[in-house]
Amino acid sequence: MDLVSVDIGGTHARFAIASVAADGSITLGEPETLHTVDHASFQTAWEDFRERKGGTLPPRVSMAIAGPVGGDVIRFTNNPWIIRPALVKEKLGVEHYTIVNDFEAVAHAVARAGEDQFLHLTGPKGPLPATGRLSVLGPGTGLGVAHLYREADGSYRVSATEGGHIDFAPLDSIEDAILARLRKRHTRVSTERVVSGPAIVDIYQTLAAMENRAVPEVDDIEIWTKGMSGEDSLAAAAVDRFCLSLGSVAGDMALAHGAKGVVIAGGLGYRLRDTLLQSGFAERFRAKGRFETMMASLPVKLIVLPQPGLFGAAAAYASEHGIT
Repeated sequence: MDLVSVDIGGTHARFAIASVAADGSITLGEPETLHTVDHASFQTAWEDFRERKGGTLPPRVSMAIAGPVGGDVIRFTNNPWIIRPALVKEKLGVEHYTIVNDFEAVAHAVARAGEDQFLHLTGPKGPLPATGRLSVLGPGTGLGVAHLYREADGSYRVSATEGGHIDFAPLDSIEDAILARLRKRHTRVSTERVVSGPAIVDIYQTLAAMENRAVPEVDDIEIWTKGMSGEDSLAAAAVDRFCLSLGSVAGDMALAHGAKGVVIAGGLGYRLRDTLLQSGFAERFRAKGRFETMMASLPVKLIVLPQPGLFGAAAAYASEHGIT
C-alpha cells in the first residue's frame, strides 16, 4: 500500500511516497523538500509536489504537523498555513488521511526504528528500554516534545504534547541574562525561545552584550554555521550554551514524563550530534539535584534514522489503520 507522507514544519514541508507492507514495514521514496514561504497554503504545496510526481498521487496521505492537531481548524505554530481536516479529502483528492503532531510522528519512528538507528549520547549503553515510557524531543524551528509508551507485548502508544512551551528555567547567570533579554519582547518566555534553531540569535546577542562587544545583526543560519565550524569563537560559545540548555530541558522532560529513557530528534539535533558529545549536554541532563543519580541511570540517544518525521507519519498511518 502506498501513501503520501508529509512532514510540515515552520520552515520546510517535506513530502515522500511511502510504501507500507502487510507486516507494517515501511519504505520511503526520495523526499522532496519545499519551503513553506514559497507557497500560500498547504494545498498549493501539495499541488507542487503532485506536479513533480507526474500529476498523480496515491489516494492516501499522512501529515505530521508542527503544532496542535485537534479541532476544526489546524493552525501551525511557526508558519501561517491552516488546514481544515473536514476538507482534506475534497481539497487533496484523497480517500483516507491521518493527521498527527510532528513529534507524535517522530515518536512513532522511534518505536519502529532499529537499534542501529540510534547514537548513544549519555547514560547506560545498550538498547533503549523495551517497556515503559520514553521522552522524545528535538529542536528545529520550534521545540517538539512527545512521549512513547512501550507495552510488554511489543505494542506501543504515543502521546503528543506541547512541552516546548513550558516556562524556561535558567540555571546560571548567563541563562539569567538570556531570559532578561527575551523578557523585553515576551511577557512569558517559553523553553522554545531558548532551545530552538532561531533561538541561537538571542543567545549570541546576549553573550556579545555581556562582553560589551558590538556585533552585526546576523541570522541564525550564519551563527550556526560559524559556531559549528569554529570560525567565530563567540558563535561557538553560543552553540555550546545551546547544548547546555538542551541538556537541561531534556532532563526536565524526563522528570515530568517519568521516562525510562530519552531520545533527541529533529534536523538540528542530528546536525549537532558530534557537538553534543563534546559539550556539557550530559552534565546538564544529570544536574537535577537530589535526582542526579536517577538521571544518570537513564539512557539518552539521538535518532539518526533519515527523515524520521516522514517515516513516523507513515508509521502513524499504519498504526491508525490497523497495519501492524
